[in-house]
Amino acid sequence: MFLLSKDLIFPSVQKANDDGLLAVGGDLSTERLLLAYKKGIFPWYNQGEPIMWYSPNPRMVLFPHQLKISKSMKQVIKKNKFTVTYNQNFEGVISNCRNIFRVADQGKTWITNEMEQAYINLHKKGLAKSVEVWQGDDLVGGLYGIDLGTMFCGESMFSKVSNASKLAFIYLTQKLEKENYKLIDCQVYNSHLASLGATEISRDEFLAYLKFN
Repeated sequence: MFLLSKDLIFPSVQKANDDGLLAVGGDLSTERLLLAYKKGIFPWYNQGEPIMWYSPNPRMVLFPHQLKISKSMKQVIKKNKFTVTYNQNFEGVISNCRNIFRVADQGKTWITNEMEQAYINLHKKGLAKSVEVWQGDDLVGGLYGIDLGTMFCGESMFSKVSNASKLAFIYLTQKLEKENYKLIDCQVYNSHLASLGATEISRDEFLAYLKFN
């Protein structure tokens, strides 16, 4: 396992272990985070742990043109009960992603104070973006991630009412397809995203897309 110093460098992603763990340490500066994403690396750790950096193999991605919208979701969209916006309340989205209770995680979150502030800083620089889903004046769902130009690296999503996070993902995907984005990085396998068309590809294939981003 590679121990990071203050220098802005990462080891080759080929050195990651079977779980995708590549390195430990460093910081969450805007410069380091941007370098990491450009190399196919992202931070993922819990409160009280050192910063851990991952580059999993395989990699979960969604090619925008492969988006699957179920009949039930088409009905949700048709009923027009929600409003979807972009980058209108980034801090509200990441705060909800952090605080929403997830049964699978037993209420724990990997979005630490330090992590939250780091992505807010990225947002202020136009690098991190959000999608908000509103029901009236209430923020009921959304997601955020890093925008690399022709690749969107999804980080987290939340839903306070049924289907809100799916709606955010569908609207984002359709928007990115129109803007000719190559893919959405979903990081690791997730059945929720698989139902929407996401699939696993090798890390080498993922890096090839990233190289020409």
